[in-house]
Amino acid sequence: MRISDLRERLTLSFGVGSHFPVDIALSELGSKTVNEALDAGLEADEIWKAVCKAHPKETEKYRY
Repeated sequence: MRISDLRERLTLSFGVGSHFPVDIALSELGSKTVNEALDAGLEADEIWKAVCKAHPKETEKYRY
């Protein structure tokens, strides 16, 4: 998955202008936010799977 795909899925799941990538730390990502995980070099698909696991209802339509 490309980073642009990850960002698009985040927008579709949490809305335009959502602060999710910068404000919500996920335990699956070592208590990092999406942006911190990207900066740390984690793969976009790994990050998306962690988001889906933590927020299954919001990401249901755009799962893997």
